[in-house]
Amino acid sequence: MMMDMHDVIQIIAAYFTSVSFALLYNIRGNAVNLAGIGGMVSWALYLGIGYFYPNEIVQYFFAAALVTWYSEFMARKLKMPAVVFLSPGIIPFVPGRGLYYTMSYALNGEMTLFSEMGIETVTIAVSIAAGIMAAAAIYRIVRGIERFNKRKKRTA
Repeated sequence: MMMDMHDVIQIIAAYFTSVSFALLYNIRGNAVNLAGIGGMVSWALYLGIGYFYPNEIVQYFFAAALVTWYSEFMARKLKMPAVVFLSPGIIPFVPGRGLYYTMSYALNGEMTLFSEMGIETVTIAVSIAAGIMAAAAIYRIVRGIERFNKRKKRTA
């Protein structure tokens, strides 16, 4: 399947959303653009996974994992905290629509729709958090192994 114009617009919007939040967080210089690229690439992965496996939970998990991995990598490369890239890069994944409709249903007394949308929104949020935690843990394990191997080579 090919991307359509709607997907391209979403990817561009993810870039500008991430850049906007980077500026809001007072991130300056080239880091602003790199934060935008992280949000853009991870949203493109989210959409791409949807073509092959249309399950939002899986899509959010792997996209959050990618932006986390990217943030950890850029942080080491530029000697900056990972949160400089992660916070703006994860903004396109915030389940705002779900939060809005959950609250709307609650205020209108539609409890069945409220509970359904609330469970879906919480599940998405947990998927994003799990993707971040898994990717950060795996990245640190891999980096630890690399450092161990470097030290081992120096002593041998």
